[in-house]
Amino acid sequence: MDDLPEALLAEIVKRITKTSDLNSLSLVLKQLFTVQAEHRDAIRVGYELNPSTEALASLFSRFPNLVKVEINYSGWDWESSNGEQLNNQGVLVLSSHSPLLSDLALSFCSYIDDTSLGYLADCKKLRSLRLNHAPPVTSTGIFLMAVSCRYLSILHLVDCMAVDNGEWLEYLGRHGSLGELVVKDCDGIVGNMP
Repeated sequence: MDDLPEALLAEIVKRITKTSDLNSLSLVLKQLFTVQAEHRDAIRVGYELNPSTEALASLFSRFPNLVKVEINYSGWDWESSNGEQLNNQGVLVLSSHSPLLSDLALSFCSYIDDTSLGYLADCKKLRSLRLNHAPPVTSTGIFLMAVSCRYLSILHLVDCMAVDNGEWLEYLGRHGSLGELVVKDCDGIVGNMP
């Protein structure tokens, strides 16, 4: 359908002259959007994402069966966006509207912290969490995730400066189900990891 020229679509619609046929076309399109939304299990959004609570609630409620979500603010321009970005309230909206969420990647989301991880701890099906450049996130939040998300098997922490090698690492080593742990450029984690 991507290759269908807009002019051709416009010509088709112009030839539909009966009101009942136009109404039927509209109804079919609404049904297609509904079916597509119900069957979409993954979404990837970038810095153009409107971080307001209302916009996020609208987005995530439109796709109730999301399993995989990737939010990436790399290339985000602070000035043109008035400093707005995904924050803890936005993560609460995501977690409360995505009961099937199992794979989450948050990149360059500088306004999320341990509170966000507390909200994500309610996502009991979460298996994979990738945090790339989340400076306010600390070991406390990671520990909360480790304890609450029993099925967490993939954890990537890249450029999370406030995370250190504390209880979370020991807990995951003893009780966790991690199959993959990536820790990179986290200044608080030193070479003597347990």
